[in-house]
Amino acid sequence: MNHVKNLKNEMRGVYRERRRMIDPAEKAERDGALCAAAVSLASYRYAKYVLLYAPTEEEIDVMPIARDALSKGKAVAFPKCDPEKRTMTYRIVSSPDELVPGYSGILEPPSSLPEFDLSESGHAVCFVPGLVFDTSGGRLGYGKGYYDRFLTSFGGNAVGVVYSDFIVNSVPRGRYDFPIKILLTEKGVIVTGEN
Repeated sequence: MNHVKNLKNEMRGVYRERRRMIDPAEKAERDGALCAAAVSLASYRYAKYVLLYAPTEEEIDVMPIARDALSKGKAVAFPKCDPEKRTMTYRIVSSPDELVPGYSGILEPPSSLPEFDLSESGHAVCFVPGLVFDTSGGRLGYGKGYYDRFLTSFGGNAVGVVYSDFIVNSVPRGRYDFPIKILLTEKGVIVTGEN
């Protein structure tokens, strides 16, 4: 178990540094291309609910997807973490401006906003951040397991958001790591080997 954890931490360090080195103009271009690919996905077009994440400065900026979804009358939700239980729920916003600094300084919706009902998962698409993904859907996040726990009870389409050069042959996997079937990159969509 510790062996997998050590391998993950080593890989995290390498790829976080690589991501930090991307020129801001290139990052903006890649992020824009990725968002354009996102809104053309069938799972996005037919979704009533779009579950996103509030990006940190280093992460892929998916806020244009939120604006597009809201303009098309879709419900948009962002995660709210419960650090004590190590779980997260999604809360529906009417604007990304409603997000406030929360767990680890990451923007979150306030608890007063309506919670996304998991029974609606079949009408939802969830965009999942990751530092690195592999060709069979393995994901390397930040090691807290929030997404893995959420995705086990989410029955909709989960789409990994990643730069094309951050997809590797294999990432170290633990027992609870949830595989992602669709990867979205700035170069388009990749369907992984997981069924």
